[in-house]
Amino acid sequence: MQFQRPVFVQNQQLRMHQQLIQSIKLMELPVADLRERIEEEIERNPALEILEDRSVVSLDEAYTPRKDEDSYFEVTSDPGFVSRGGDEAADENRKFIEGALSRPETLQEHLLWQLRLEPADEEIRQIAEILIQNLDDDGFHKEPVESLFEKNPVNRGLLPDKTMLDRAAALVQSLDPQGCCTGGYQESLAVQIGLLPDAPAGAEEAIGYLDLLERGRFAEVAKKLGRTEDEIRALFAVIRELSPFPGRYFSFTETRFVVPDIQVIRKEGEFVIVLNDEEIPVLGISPFFMKISDEKKQEKQARDFVKENIREARWFIQAINQRNHTLLRVSRAIVEFQRSFFAHGTKYLAPLTLRDIAQELGVHETTVSRTANGKYMQTEWGIFELRYFFTNSISGSGSSGSQYSRGGVKEIIREFISAEERKLSDQEIADMLAQRGIPLARRTVAKYRKELDLGSSYTR
Repeated sequence: MQFQRPVFVQNQQLRMHQQLIQSIKLMELPVADLRERIEEEIERNPALEILEDRSVVSLDEAYTPRKDEDSYFEVTSDPGFVSRGGDEAADENRKFIEGALSRPETLQEHLLWQLRLEPADEEIRQIAEILIQNLDDDGFHKEPVESLFEKNPVNRGLLPDKTMLDRAAALVQSLDPQGCCTGGYQESLAVQIGLLPDAPAGAEEAIGYLDLLERGRFAEVAKKLGRTEDEIRALFAVIRELSPFPGRYFSFTETRFVVPDIQVIRKEGEFVIVLNDEEIPVLGISPFFMKISDEKKQEKQARDFVKENIREARWFIQAINQRNHTLLRVSRAIVEFQRSFFAHGTKYLAPLTLRDIAQELGVHETTVSRTANGKYMQTEWGIFELRYFFTNSISGSGSSGSQYSRGGVKEIIREFISAEERKLSDQEIADMLAQRGIPLARRTVAKYRKELDLGSSYTR
């Protein structure tokens, strides 16, 4: 027979307490998100309060007294009103108008507005509206049209036939920007060519050879299409005037201003690292809560509530201080490793890994990664994300071995292209790099050039 008996098993487990979890989360936050997190914690914890907030300007500092003679004549929104305040009042009115909040028009809104002005049947208009709502930021279909109408049927559950779909799609394609409501960029270019009043013959066929045309292989395309090389060049010139992604003009993204967490200033030949603590308010414990925690007359439940909030507030303040301290240490180590960059510019960026900084500071690589993630450093060469300074090495031919970073080589390639008198091919750029002791294959140069968003020698 088998019996069940209680057995004691001893093992070790690593568990993170709430304090450590909170510290890790705060470590990852850039200064803008950290401020929002502080505001959330202040609303949640009544024991935490702001002692000083240097990012807020008082009304006394912001107020500028007016001249007595101008105080009688207020700026008005009436366009016919002439203020005696002169140019100053006009500037104030202009700033108010320019400062008004506005939301950019989306692609769907732009197309729907035009669709309402088109003389089309109501049935076609309803189908066209559904097609417009299915467009992505490029102006192409998000989902196949057939499945779209199965999920969202029109006309009392009756699916439109192919003729109605084609009419509705052609209507949307003719709206501004032309070429939307298509399945891809090649179809979009074909639609735009078909809408041209004087479209050259053979342009639609040439779209199928865009990869060859972009590489300048006009003779090969001319042979395939049975045309002369000059005709193919003319067709390619027409195609280049079109937009392969017509909807991108309206694909606005929310502008986010970068607030640097660290500033590096050069003073008397030395680099000074300054933490941007003006955006971080100075926190402290509420004196009222401290007084209640010391009073023995309070009920035990009230004292426990107060002490728990005070303990959490102290943990939160300590976590912020730890975050700032670690950020400064990582920034100092980056400056030490990348002195050539801070002294001479971006093309002198040296190879650097997370492990190098972690070994220098005696911390784990994940700590360095969390500290560098999403945070920015302001230098005299511009504002860079901390991760920008971590880059792989490119093998050099000198005795020092891998002395060139990937980012530094990219900047050298950018320098070559910006200073070129004639259009340099990728092989010529690779040869110039080899003369500097940077052996790179032509395909690697092409890859770096595309990452820099620089065109080939044919398109530049």
